[in-house]
Amino acid sequence: MDGSGSWDAIDWNQIEDPRPRRPGQAVKESMDDFLLEDEEVIAQGHGVILLNNREAGTLSVTNFRLLFVSQAKKCVIDLGTIPLTTIEKLNDDVKLQPLPHLSDKSRPRELLQVIGKDMRIIVFAFVPKTKQKNEVFDALRRYTKPANLWDLYAFSCDPSTIKNDSEPKWRLLREYFRLFRKSLPQSRGAGEVSLSNDWWRLTRVNSSYSLCSTYPSELIVPRSISDEDLFQASTFRSGKRLPVISWCDPGSGAVLARSSQPMVGLMMNFRNNADEKLVCALSSRTTDDKGSPRKLYIIDARPRANALANGAKGGGSESSSNYPRSEVLFLGIQNIHTMRDSLSRLRDYVDAHGSISSNGSPSAVSVVGDRRNRGSTWGGGNLNSMTSFSSTLGEWLNHIQNILVGASWIAAQIAEEAASVLVHCSDGWDRTTQLVALACLLLDPYYRTFSGFQALVEKDWLAFGHPFAERMGVPTVAENGGSQYELLRQPSLGNLSSSPSRNVLGASGPSSHASVQSQTSNNSSPILLQWLDCISQLLRLYPSAFQFSSKFLVDFMDSVLSCRFGNFLCNSEREREQSGATNSCRCMWSYLADLRASGGIFHEHYNPFYDPVKHNGALLPPAAALAPTLWPQFYLRWTCPTESQGGDLESQWHAMNKKYAEAMKAKDIAEWRAKDIKMKMESVKQDLQRERRASGTALATAQSAQRENAAIKKAIESIGCTIKFSTSENQEDRTEVLSCSLRRGTDARGQEDENGDFSVSISAIEDSLVSEAPGDHFCESLCPFRTREGCRWPDAPCAQLGSQFVGLKANFDAFDRLSIQDCYFGPE
Repeated sequence: MDGSGSWDAIDWNQIEDPRPRRPGQAVKESMDDFLLEDEEVIAQGHGVILLNNREAGTLSVTNFRLLFVSQAKKCVIDLGTIPLTTIEKLNDDVKLQPLPHLSDKSRPRELLQVIGKDMRIIVFAFVPKTKQKNEVFDALRRYTKPANLWDLYAFSCDPSTIKNDSEPKWRLLREYFRLFRKSLPQSRGAGEVSLSNDWWRLTRVNSSYSLCSTYPSELIVPRSISDEDLFQASTFRSGKRLPVISWCDPGSGAVLARSSQPMVGLMMNFRNNADEKLVCALSSRTTDDKGSPRKLYIIDARPRANALANGAKGGGSESSSNYPRSEVLFLGIQNIHTMRDSLSRLRDYVDAHGSISSNGSPSAVSVVGDRRNRGSTWGGGNLNSMTSFSSTLGEWLNHIQNILVGASWIAAQIAEEAASVLVHCSDGWDRTTQLVALACLLLDPYYRTFSGFQALVEKDWLAFGHPFAERMGVPTVAENGGSQYELLRQPSLGNLSSSPSRNVLGASGPSSHASVQSQTSNNSSPILLQWLDCISQLLRLYPSAFQFSSKFLVDFMDSVLSCRFGNFLCNSEREREQSGATNSCRCMWSYLADLRASGGIFHEHYNPFYDPVKHNGALLPPAAALAPTLWPQFYLRWTCPTESQGGDLESQWHAMNKKYAEAMKAKDIAEWRAKDIKMKMESVKQDLQRERRASGTALATAQSAQRENAAIKKAIESIGCTIKFSTSENQEDRTEVLSCSLRRGTDARGQEDENGDFSVSISAIEDSLVSEAPGDHFCESLCPFRTREGCRWPDAPCAQLGSQFVGLKANFDAFDRLSIQDCYFGPE
């Protein structure tokens, strides 16, 4: 794609406008082939240009997504199609600044910029002097910010068509039983099921969510702690998120627990006896002969300064002096706002310097490099862009590395030292969830399978209340628990020109319109994306340890961002129950399972190198190996589609396997055709054999008939008669003819064909033609009027009948007793 003159090359007159005279009817019919079930078109623009790849098509706003259909290819363009809930920002006042290689000519200004949470920045160009852009933009502003949870597309399906294998609560209970290495009873009466061992027990003290509204209804706690102690300890933790067990090792007795920050106050002098008793109970005695006490690590995911700053709001961190045999450590992971800003800068840079850019001009070393300086420029600038890239990428990768190092350290202490670990941050649902879920993935090989990954996500992300609604900027249930729905976000207006890539795309001008419409709140953050990024780094380090592939992680993240399913709506298990999302919306796990089933064991979600025997224990990567790299399958898929898959061994395997599958399919088709041809040949051979046998039988019959005919002819000729075969009845003969004609039929015109008329004539020879042949002697010997004087022809009585043949009838009975096989006739 040549970037020079990208706007000048657009001839708007050549773009077909397929809008019908009566808009509603024909437009809907033309889009039916591209719409999902229960998806409806709200607004449309025709002759729209997707500036990223210069594709012309129809842009539709539906109740689920922004849909772009190519005008030439008649198919959905993935780059220009994005779910509404995945849109982070909209900008309707984009100005394209002149680039060094573009001429300074007037350019159309009907542009709409869409920024996605999936690293996508796309720009649409509308036909000038039309109202299409305003119609599309107004629909996007209205439907990307629904005021009600039930306005989401996930609730548009018919609940009667939803198939749920089991409820999330039952699946969580099944995971708890697996951790205790016990079998779950077949009865689904959760209130009747008990679970406990020497160290821990399952409690339902939070069944009505009175203990903690953001925790699950069933909790694993130390056996020595009563339900009353749990209520007292919850008052000492932020949001009442008291310390509870997330993962346990029945072999060693070590546990991985989670909570929120303690409310120790500004001077860090507040204490709670129930909380201290609960935390100490997490470090039960070891199983060795001495019964020595177990070490307890209290991990604060925040920087120490942030923990101290939270003291002004009543929060803070623990003091090891108040918790025996404990050690407090800080991991220095930044808060949600820092993560959001870091990802935004990375997205801007990748868009500005990718091979497919939102400004329509590609940037690659081979295209815009300065040959005189041997390609010293890159991305339309100079080597300073590389410095900017190193800074932007390094900032994001530092965050990923901090999470990886923290989770690996936690897993190592539990696996090697048999120590217990308590993890928390401020609220205990962002950084805490990242660390705990990643440490579980390292410790337990079950979580590296498809079923285990689902159990892990449902346990640590869904059941323990990660606020998906706030982090993704979608509506949820009101805090009071009623049926009222509210938005847990505020409109965020910003200036895109402040980011580096906006200097290329152009700054927003002083338009009367709101220049930027934000889909997300101040509390939005890519927390789940960071966790999946960490898993992708582990996939690179241990390519045979995971049953799923990097492509599965990408599709999983896209499914969560789309809000197409009810699993990840709302902020907690309690809110999902109140909204009915579980029973009213489709399940994402079933959707992903159906995708895998459609491709069999060769589906791209499967890791072809998975070896469960090789990695049947904990993964404990050394610190030197925890140097992350950019996750190309997710971050570069829109701007560098070829490069995003080029260096990945897994992608290469899937590509080769795809070719192999196609070759095997062609082979199967060829073998089937060969088998079919062989069967047909066998059938033809059998038919030929039957025809040959029938032909042989007919030939034998014909030969037998020929011999009989010859014998009859010989017999008849021996009595002085001739046999004549002819196809004409008009031939004149000197014989007296007694004929029998066999009529075989004529064609439609009454004309004779070669097999038409056939006659057989038996004639008696006239007297003048009778010679002294042996037949005369035969006649004399057979004549009934024979006398001693011999034949008296023509004075004999037989002559009176006019025919020698007729005369033979006088003794026909004697003649009839003769056989053609008798030697009477003799040789010729």
